[in-house]
Amino acid sequence: MSNRLSKERSPYLLQHAENPVDWRPWSTEAFEEARQNDKPVFLSIGYSTCHWCHVMAHESFEDNAVARAINAAFLPIKVDREERPDVDAVYMAACMAMNGSGGWPLTLLLTPDQKPFWAGTYLPKAQLLQLLDRAAQLWRDDREAVLSAGEALTAHLRQENASPSGSPRRETVAQAAELFAQSFDPEWGGFGPPPKFPTPHNLIFLLRYAHLTENAHTRDMALQTLDAMYRGGLFDHVGGGFSRYSTDHRWLVPHFEKMLYDNALLALAYTDAFQYTRRPLYEKIVRRTLDYVLRELSTSPGGFCCGQDADSDGVEGKYYTLTPDELPPVLGQHDAERFCQWYGITLAGNFEGKSIPNLLAQEHFDREPEGLSALREQVYHYRLHRTALHRDDKVLTAWNALALAALARAGLVLDEPRYLAAAEKIVSFLSVHLVCPDGRLLARWREGEAAHPGKLDDYAFYSWGLLELYGATFAPAYLAQAVKLAGIMLDFFFDWERGGFYPYASDGEQLLTRTKEVYDGAMPSGNSVAALVLLRLARLTGENRWREAAELQTSWLAGAIDYPAGHSFAMLAFLEALWPSAELVVTARAVPAELKSFLRQAPHPELTVLLKTPESADILAGLAPFTKDYPIPERGSKYYLCRNGACAQPTDSIANLGL
Repeated sequence: MSNRLSKERSPYLLQHAENPVDWRPWSTEAFEEARQNDKPVFLSIGYSTCHWCHVMAHESFEDNAVARAINAAFLPIKVDREERPDVDAVYMAACMAMNGSGGWPLTLLLTPDQKPFWAGTYLPKAQLLQLLDRAAQLWRDDREAVLSAGEALTAHLRQENASPSGSPRRETVAQAAELFAQSFDPEWGGFGPPPKFPTPHNLIFLLRYAHLTENAHTRDMALQTLDAMYRGGLFDHVGGGFSRYSTDHRWLVPHFEKMLYDNALLALAYTDAFQYTRRPLYEKIVRRTLDYVLRELSTSPGGFCCGQDADSDGVEGKYYTLTPDELPPVLGQHDAERFCQWYGITLAGNFEGKSIPNLLAQEHFDREPEGLSALREQVYHYRLHRTALHRDDKVLTAWNALALAALARAGLVLDEPRYLAAAEKIVSFLSVHLVCPDGRLLARWREGEAAHPGKLDDYAFYSWGLLELYGATFAPAYLAQAVKLAGIMLDFFFDWERGGFYPYASDGEQLLTRTKEVYDGAMPSGNSVAALVLLRLARLTGENRWREAAELQTSWLAGAIDYPAGHSFAMLAFLEALWPSAELVVTARAVPAELKSFLRQAPHPELTVLLKTPESADILAGLAPFTKDYPIPERGSKYYLCRNGACAQPTDSIANLGL
C-alpha cells in the first residue's frame, strides 16, 4: 500500500489498496505532482457498495498490465463520491456534457490543472487499455488538441445557469403532479420503466400535495407505489429495510445494496402515509425499516454508517435469497412450508434459481398470518450465520441528518421513545465528532478520524433534521443549533445577489466549477432542502433575515426549475410558501400532553409550533424575539394561533383552535 493511500480512511479507497495501481487521494499535492511529472491525471470516482466499481477494480485495477499503463503515463487519483460529493458533482457534469449520461464508476482523464478531456463510466479491460494507450499518445504527440478540448469543456461547464429569477406558482406545483401522473405505472406503481427507484421525496410531495388539494388520484398514486415497493423484493421481508432500486417493473428483483439515505427517506414517506391514512401496515413498515437501521447500520459512538453491499462471497443477492430445502432444518417442516407459501419461496425460484422473499402473490398482503413474525426472526438469524455482508462503515453528516429527520418524525408520530432517543444520539455524535469548535461541519467520520469540510447538503440536511427534532421534543437547543447552522450556510454558501446556494463554501477548496445544483437525485437537492429550512425558520422566528433569504431562494428555484417533477423537494418548499400557513405559539410549564397528541394524530404540514416554558424562555427570546411578550400561565397552557398574518384570541385548549 502506498504511503499516500494509507492515510485515507475511506473503505472505497482502501478496498483495493493492495492492487498495483499507485493511487493517490484527491489533493492539491497530487495535481502538483502531475504538473511536475508532466502527466495527465487518471481519475476514478466510485463508492464502496457500487457493484460495477468492484467489477472494474478486480478486472482492471488489479491487473498488472493495466496498472503499468496507468502508472507509467498518468497520475492515478481515486475519489470516494460519498465523501467528496463536490468533486463527484463537477466531474459527473463533465461526463453528462460529453456523453449525455453518467454513472459509477466514473472514469475521467484530466489535465494537471483539473480540466477534463475524456469522461466515461465502466470500461472493460481491453477498452481501458486502448483508451490509456491512445490518450498517452495524444498527450505526447498532440498536446495542444488535448489542452484545447479540456479548455472547451471547462468553459462550457463554467457557464452560469443563466435562468432568471421567477416566482413560485401553484401552476408549477400542479404541473409536477401531472407529470408524475403521466409516467405512473397503474399496474405496479412507480413512475417510468425499469429500473425503478423509490425516490421517496417524490412520494412525500405527492402525499402532501394531495392532502392540501384533496386530489384523490395523486394520493392513490403515492399509496399504490408505497404498497408495491413493500410487496416486492425491494423490501427485505426477513430483515427489514429497503434495497437501492428494482431492476424490474414489479419491484421484485432489487439491486441488493441497502443505503442509509434510502431507508431514512422511505421511513419518512411511510410515516407520512401512516399519518394520512392511519393504516397499520404503514406503521409496521416504518418500524421494520428504522429497526433495521438501528440494528445493522448503527455504530458504537452513536452515528450510522453508509450501508451494506449487494454482494456476499462475490455473489450479488446471495445473502437475501432462499430455497425451500434449506428452511425445514431451521423452522421445522410445517412452519417452513407456511413460510415459503407466504413469501413465494419455490423450487423454481425467481432469481437465478433461488427465491427473493416477496408478497406479490398475496392478495391480502397486509394481513400477516399469526406466528410469521417469530418465523422471520429465526430465518433472520439463520441468514446472518449463513453468509456475511460487507458494510461501508463511513459515517456521513448529510446521511445521518436524514436519519435524524426520519427518527424524529417517526418518534413523534408513532409515539416511540426509542426513535427519539436514537435521534438525540445522532445529534450528540455529530456534535462531538463532526462539528468544529466554530460551529462549522465536517463531512465524514470513520474509525475515530473526521475529514473534509462540510458541503451544502451537510448544512441543509442537518438543519432540517434539527428542526424535525425540535418539532418532536420542543427542546430549544435543537432549534438554536438549526439557527446557527443555517446562519453559517447563508454566510458561506449563499448567493445574496441572485439566490441559490453553492455546493461548497466560499472559503473552501475551489474546484473547476461552483455551479449551483438544483435537480433532485436519489437524495433531494441541497438547494431545495435549504429553501424549506429558510421558510420554516422565517415562520418560527419572525426574523427578517430568514424571510428575505427564503424569498430570494424560492425565487431562484422558480427560475432554475425546468422540469417540475425532477424537483419534488422544491415543490415541497413551494407548498409551504404558496399554501395557507399557520403559526402556533404555546406557553406552558411543560410540554402539554394534548399538544403531543394533536401533532401525533393528524398531519399539519402547514403548521409550525413554538413552545415557551420557563426553561426555554431565554433561548427563545434570542431566537424569536417576539416570544418575549407571551406570558407563561401558572397552570395549564395557552395557545396563540396566527394564520397568514392574522392572529386569533388565545385559548387554553388546542381543541378550540379549529385546526
